[in-house]
Amino acid sequence: MACVIRCSRRQKICCGVTAIVVILLVVVLVVLFLTVFKPKEPIIIIQPVKLEGFVFVASPDSKLELNVTLGVVATVKNRNHGSFTYQDSTATVSYRGSLVGEAPINGDTVPDHGELNVSTSLAVQADEVLKNGNFRDDYFNKGVLNFTSASTLQGKVKILKIIKKKATSLSTCYVSVFVKTNTIDTTCQNKLEF
Repeated sequence: MACVIRCSRRQKICCGVTAIVVILLVVVLVVLFLTVFKPKEPIIIIQPVKLEGFVFVASPDSKLELNVTLGVVATVKNRNHGSFTYQDSTATVSYRGSLVGEAPINGDTVPDHGELNVSTSLAVQADEVLKNGNFRDDYFNKGVLNFTSASTLQGKVKILKIIKKKATSLSTCYVSVFVKTNTIDTTCQNKLEF
């Protein structure tokens, strides 16, 4: 004997309306996550650099050592609907492929649609820059020294205080120091990976 379930007309209408509402809700959520809540790269703006330390040492064995410490402030603008919490990291600076400096980056949280000023001291080993065979041509003839700064921030993105995703923010900045005018031009490329 087969069991037959009979539904009243009201039950069928209620189930149909519920199914339509659920489908619309799913479509709206998918559209929101593909547009509004889609993760965007942070904007990093390097503020004017200040000189914090200058050490020139001539050792008895005729070896010259020159180290420069720069105060760097970077403003990180988070364009996402979620906060980004990152761990301690290190930024590196290179001149024509040679590592010439490092700067510690302390872990912190950038709030959603907020800004955070990240301050650090960058120790540039100027004697490494001077040893480079291209330094004289760059400094005297071209009048510009080009540096590359790279940093990787690993952390978590929290969207709507519910969804947590591991994320890595990769930042590469190209810094041109113009010798004659004592000015700096900075261009940064940022990428957020999940």
